[in-house]
Amino acid sequence: MLPKAHLHLHFTGSMRHATLIELAREQGLHLPDALEEDWPPKLRATDERGWFRFQRLYDIARSVLTRPEYVYRLLRETAEDEVAAGSRWLEIQVDPSGYAQRFGGLTATLELVLDATRQAAGHAGIGIAVVVAANRTRHPLDANTLARLATQYVGQGVVGFGLSNDERRGAARDFERAFRIAKRGGLLSVPHGGELQGPRSVAQCLDDLEADRIGHGVRAAEDDWLMGRLADRQICCEICPTSNVGLGVAERAADVPLRRLFDAGVPIALGSDDPLLFGTRLLRQYELAREVYGFSDAETAELARQSVRASAAPESVRKDLLKGIDDWLTSSFE
Repeated sequence: MLPKAHLHLHFTGSMRHATLIELAREQGLHLPDALEEDWPPKLRATDERGWFRFQRLYDIARSVLTRPEYVYRLLRETAEDEVAAGSRWLEIQVDPSGYAQRFGGLTATLELVLDATRQAAGHAGIGIAVVVAANRTRHPLDANTLARLATQYVGQGVVGFGLSNDERRGAARDFERAFRIAKRGGLLSVPHGGELQGPRSVAQCLDDLEADRIGHGVRAAEDDWLMGRLADRQICCEICPTSNVGLGVAERAADVPLRRLFDAGVPIALGSDDPLLFGTRLLRQYELAREVYGFSDAETAELARQSVRASAAPESVRKDLLKGIDDWLTSSFE
């Protein structure tokens, strides 16, 4: 019942497991045991071999999305799942280059995603926007192309520009031009950092990419000075506890420094990252805040407020969500 904004969800990774199985069988595609009988897969991506396995599973899942109607289905079901978790605003991240060959190029792919997003939002009664993400493992010139494409759709559903994949494979500064293009065009800068690498990765996102939010950023907790910078500038970290455990960033949920970041004044937006591979959605992240990190109702409500404030939602949507959060908190004390 607590209204929330969900700011860290990847396109393919938002797919329902049952939908993955159904689409694969419908097309005669073989899925590895890790995506079928042994789901959710046991992952550990803190070394390059582990990340390769994670990326391979993600690419296999992406391979079932071969037709436009599957894109519409994925986003419709994702919107339904978001509403069920109390999410009222979603910013979903997609790299159009991962689908461009099958859907007629970068522009056609992005327009397909945007149209499917609009239909899903109307169907489920939720606000949805798109973050276009570049891939750290590809050439920075590809990121420049995506940034220019993304800026053409400001005001038409695209609100941010991101940078994902293995942060050990590409320095933030290599993508500075792409983010300059995006910011100049009116997009939020929302790169990943501070997940597989430490505080320096977060600082590079701040200094080189002028980040408005940090995807993950959880390892900023290892540096008091950096946490102070994030708090002073109110740079939100999109923390994904289940994902952190699933990839081996933390051994168990209790080891994710969510409480440390929150108490230091760092704004936080809880996210589920890739439910298809980690097995849980947004609601579970909020349950962990209460069950594992000891957040009170008032603190849980503040987490939700921080997610709304860090979002690109229109002001009218923000006001409605913040009022809904206050109402939830009031009712929890009655």
